[in-house]
Amino acid sequence: MPPLITREEAARLGEVEDHGQILALVDRAWEARQESFGDSTDMCSLVNAKSGGCAEDCGFCAQSRFAEAETPMHAMMEPEQILEHAKAAEAAGAHRFCMVTQGQGLSKRDFEKILEGARMVAEQTNLKRCASVGHMSVDRAKALKDAGIQRVHHNVETAESYYPEVSSTVRYEGRLRTIDAVREAGLETCVGGILNLGETRAQRVEMAFELAKIDPTSVPINLLNPRPGTKFGDRDYMDPWEVVKWIAIFRLILPAALFRLCGGRVENLGDLQPLAVKAGLNGVMMGNFLTTLNANPADDRRMFTDLGLNINRFEDNGANPRPDNRSGWLEGETPDLVEDYLDTLAEAENSAHPPIKITTWDPAAQLRYAKKDKIPPRPDGAPNRWPGEKPAEPAELSGMPFGH
Repeated sequence: MPPLITREEAARLGEVEDHGQILALVDRAWEARQESFGDSTDMCSLVNAKSGGCAEDCGFCAQSRFAEAETPMHAMMEPEQILEHAKAAEAAGAHRFCMVTQGQGLSKRDFEKILEGARMVAEQTNLKRCASVGHMSVDRAKALKDAGIQRVHHNVETAESYYPEVSSTVRYEGRLRTIDAVREAGLETCVGGILNLGETRAQRVEMAFELAKIDPTSVPINLLNPRPGTKFGDRDYMDPWEVVKWIAIFRLILPAALFRLCGGRVENLGDLQPLAVKAGLNGVMMGNFLTTLNANPADDRRMFTDLGLNINRFEDNGANPRPDNRSGWLEGETPDLVEDYLDTLAEAENSAHPPIKITTWDPAAQLRYAKKDKIPPRPDGAPNRWPGEKPAEPAELSGMPFGH
């Protein structure tokens, strides 16, 4: 489906700051969301299956070996551990589950663990399956598909014109090649990025239209949650009304894409999260993120049901990678599987479902945070920063490699 607004219209909307005008824009985006998806939703959860020690220099990420931030550190999880987190995600109300690892790619041994984890999740849960495992060939993408993965996530992160400020070791064109390989293997694509990395409003429009050209099935929107000791560690949070505005603009540029709000939504949006849902979201990332905590799943479900959206799952929900929980979309009623799982322990022992202890991915409790003793200088020559530091002036950035 082509964009519903032109680049020029998007640029003008990007300059709007009046709250009343933003609310009118939200109403327009809500209509576009309902036209494409009705009341269906697409709630996702992830597991940080391999964390820390990444060799790349992405300026937003604490896992980079060039960042001075503390980061969770653990080797690739065993398939049984991945399954445990998938079952917890299902119990919390997620429709889909993504297995995420750091770095540009995986060793053969680690890749085999992802494949086995995917097979176990496909066999033992009703979840849709996604993977985010760095760059890959068509052969690897086909192996993921054979193991039960339905969609692969691989962000472009930002506009192509701003990308050199985000990473100098992971090339933009390499990201596009992976997306092409995923599509060639017959898998759905999940491609998005991060707002508030220092890009201009014009570059946000640029990124949105670049995504429209890629035409991914799913677009995750992240909001920078500045990690002290990273390149972007001194940035302030976005104004929540600015966030809502850009979600609505992206929805109008990509009317047929599944939109979910992911990292940084709690910190950047606060009480405006429900308004962000109305600005065009299909879902959010439930549970917790790669290295930070998130919201309560019950609160996330309520944000959507309060707008009359359907968060339930069908028994065969995992068979179709697209959302299929629209009311009346399949025969029969949509069973509230979440409520079945959320019975008290005493009630669960007498129910059709076995008792399950509901846990979400909690980096604070489940991961070992490690300080980095030896931190090499960033390949792009930029310093790591902390909150409250004076931001770099444009002249300081102009001499950086691959600058624009």
